[in-house]
Order: sequence, then C-alpha cells, then structure tokens
Amino acid sequence: MKKLAGSALLLALLGGCVSTAATTPMARAPMISIPAGTGLGQVVGASAASLTHMFGAPIADVREGTARKLQFSNATCVLDTYLYPKGNGEPVVTYLDTRQTDGSPIDRASCVGALQIGRRK
Repeated sequence: MKKLAGSALLLALLGGCVSTAATTPMARAPMISIPAGTGLGQVVGASAASLTHMFGAPIADVREGTARKLQFSNATCVLDTYLYPKGNGEPVVTYLDTRQTDGSPIDRASCVGALQIGRRK
C-alpha cells in the first residue's frame, strides 16, 4: 500500500512539471503551408513597387521623412513593412511586423505566405 501511495505521489508531482508551452499565444498561431519561392527573403530588402507587385495595393501608406510604412492585410493576417533608404537609394524593407487580424501573434513567414497565396487566387 505504501508503494502504491508513493507512486501516486510521484505521479502527482511529475504532473506539475508538464510544460505549459501549448497555452502560449504563439502555440495558437495558425500554421500555413508556404509554397516554394515565397517568404521573408523576398520581403526584406524589397522596394515599395516590389511589395505592391507581391501583395497588391497596401491598405495603409504612411510616410515620415524618408521612412515609409506600407501595411497589407487579408482575412488571415496583417503585415506592416517599414522601408528606409540605404544611403541615397530608394527606401527598402528593413523591418517587418505581423499579427493575426484579431491582434494575436502569427509567424512572420506564415503571414507573408498567406498574403502571397491570397494574391495568386
């Protein structure tokens, strides 16, 4: 009986060690299949014209000095791209941010892929 009680106590203690990673916001982000030839590599360093070609017309275009923010969205996510000039050159994407349409986190590559897939339809 003592052995059974000891085993039950051990199981109860180990049960408290279970990871809660599945309850984090990132664990709930939808996984989207991304076709070859898409992704962050095409976005980082892209010009405004390239972004428009990839995603269509932005839903927001904000300029502040030489910096520019273009925002793209579909039913899956929102992509904010921040373009800054390199030297005297044309502004290009140096940073991007993504979120689901309800504000929850989503993987950046998944959002870019979802926007590109939606554009092809």
